[in-house]
Amino acid sequence: MEQNLSQYRIFYEVAKSGNISRAARELYISQPAISKAIGKLEDSLGTILFSRNSRGVQLTEEGQVLFKHIKNAFEELSLGEQELRRFQEFHMGHVRIGVSNTLCRFIMLDYLKGFIEKYPHIKVTIESQSSTHTLSMLEHQQVDVGLIAEPRSARDLLFFPVRDIQDIFVATPAYLENLQLREGPDADVFQTGNVMLLDRDNITRRYIDDYMEVNHITANNLLEVTTMDLLIEFARIGLGIGCVIREFVEDDLQAGRLIQLKTDAPIHKRTIGFAYCPNRTSNAVDTFIRFVNEEFQPS
Repeated sequence: MEQNLSQYRIFYEVAKSGNISRAARELYISQPAISKAIGKLEDSLGTILFSRNSRGVQLTEEGQVLFKHIKNAFEELSLGEQELRRFQEFHMGHVRIGVSNTLCRFIMLDYLKGFIEKYPHIKVTIESQSSTHTLSMLEHQQVDVGLIAEPRSARDLLFFPVRDIQDIFVATPAYLENLQLREGPDADVFQTGNVMLLDRDNITRRYIDDYMEVNHITANNLLEVTTMDLLIEFARIGLGIGCVIREFVEDDLQAGRLIQLKTDAPIHKRTIGFAYCPNRTSNAVDTFIRFVNEEFQPS
């Protein structure tokens, strides 16, 4: 577009009102400035856009052709401004969150409940998959925010912590009793028992593998499970020794349905939080991060 947008705006208002003085009041500029702008536009386009008469001005045939397109353009701009104001007034937008099934169930739901109550017009999409996949989706801009355990390398991401978690080994009393009857009271439960861990693609599994290697814990009978929820359920029915998150089985421990196995060295706590790229946020994402920051403090 070769012409100044302000000249088209002036042309649009004059054409609508059919009167230069009325257009000048609408635009809060002087009549001479209106006439000068119209003259410049006509000179640059090489045509006459208005014919003058005693009642004001009237579009020429060429002016009518231009007005048809200008009218559509300014109406679209007006609709865009209205939509933007609606977004701002109702706090509209879209937040895409990546989270594992387990973290969604035990942690995310509390945040979502409060956020949706406060910002009901922001659309929330949940992408449920492993934390490893969530990190990949963050890097490829396929999600805006990820609820994950704090990564060793945050790359270009910011990490906002919300709580700590503790990995522990658990089993049912009956499973441990039967294991001792079969293998003897002095047998190494990790070498003789059925040890259940998450699969190798999981960030938690890598963390536990490192712990077991450093502390020389060997699992001869290993069962890999795809989700923490399923691993917890397998431990509850007595299938073996499961490495689970303590906070998610607290009721089972207190009721005695599960027993925590003692290890020579404790597994260090991990931090769960929201990861996001600060250079790619929208108003809706900023609102979500601000809500988390203001409403909830790390435990």
